[in-house]
Amino acid sequence: MRPRFEVAQVLQKHWSAVESSTGINSWQLRTLGAIMRCRTQAMGGHVDACSDCGQVRVSYNSCRNRHCPKCQGRKREQWIQARQAELLPVPYFHVVFTLPDTLNQLALHQPRLVYDTLFEAAWQTLLAFARDKKHLGARPGMVAVLHTWGQTLSLHPHLHCIVPGGGLTKHGNWKGARGKGKYLFPVKAMSQVYRAKYVQLLKEKLPTVEKELLKALFGKQWAVYAKRPFPGPEHVVEYLGRYTHKIAISNHRLTAVDEQSVSFSYKDYRQGAKKLEMKLGGMAFIRRFALHILPKGFVRIRHYGILSGTSKGYSIPVIREQLPEGKRQKVEVRQLEVYNPLLCPCCKKETMVTLQVLTKRGPPQGLRTQRRNREFE
Repeated sequence: MRPRFEVAQVLQKHWSAVESSTGINSWQLRTLGAIMRCRTQAMGGHVDACSDCGQVRVSYNSCRNRHCPKCQGRKREQWIQARQAELLPVPYFHVVFTLPDTLNQLALHQPRLVYDTLFEAAWQTLLAFARDKKHLGARPGMVAVLHTWGQTLSLHPHLHCIVPGGGLTKHGNWKGARGKGKYLFPVKAMSQVYRAKYVQLLKEKLPTVEKELLKALFGKQWAVYAKRPFPGPEHVVEYLGRYTHKIAISNHRLTAVDEQSVSFSYKDYRQGAKKLEMKLGGMAFIRRFALHILPKGFVRIRHYGILSGTSKGYSIPVIREQLPEGKRQKVEVRQLEVYNPLLCPCCKKETMVTLQVLTKRGPPQGLRTQRRNREFE
């Protein structure tokens, strides 16, 4: 079902204010410009017609930006299909590493530093517990996805991690997690180790970090959330797929858009996930949305250990071979529906032909100015 309102509409109504805003940098401006023009005539496209029934179809190009609410569905399905082929018939755990709001100011000015350190600290924490023979005594794996937002678009950096219940020993033997407990490792102990590792990494990467900030970080209780194992491996990727290509807010959450304000729904988890509504001024909404535009080239989905790109080609077949014979079968991979541009949406025949190619327009004047300015920086 097509949403009534879109983030692109909000941008169109306030674009002159967006261009002149000092709180939006040139990379964010370029991203917002792409989202605003996505699937419009400005992006170019083509006009097709059916040679049999005469049905005419006008298709505009997508911006393909990873922050765009309209461009994530296909990418998510492709990612899910690729990960399904790598699933192991073992228990999987969902672990969430969060950062305290004490780091929000630093994240605004140095997002790459803060978020890279979050990934590193989370993996080092998991690795420390997995290598300890009291807990596992093996090398684990992890798929981590970065989210930077809360339900109201506030800055709330955290990692959603999927961890298989076991790992490979130094001799290359699969070792499963002990027992059938709710959590892979003790959560309170993980929180303390995670805090120490993050602060240590931050000091190494940013020697000029203020002592007051470090003191405040150690004065906070850091949160590591762990959920029960998934009922089966087939549920793992479907669940994580909700997070991989998710953006700060979907178009379906917008409930009203006018010249002055934007209203959207959100869940208040402090009230048992009660569904509420928030109203913000147009520019206030855009500034919150822009907080979650990641730095250029930043990788927000990362694979570690036995699931890393360099290891999984070896580790996954080895693990499957060592599992009981009844558990060696691969999880059935869901097949994607392939789009056929020749198929007429009316008569369902492969008779569509292109009548006209619509050329792409240049970016808004403000974006061109921003680019020229950056060349002289």
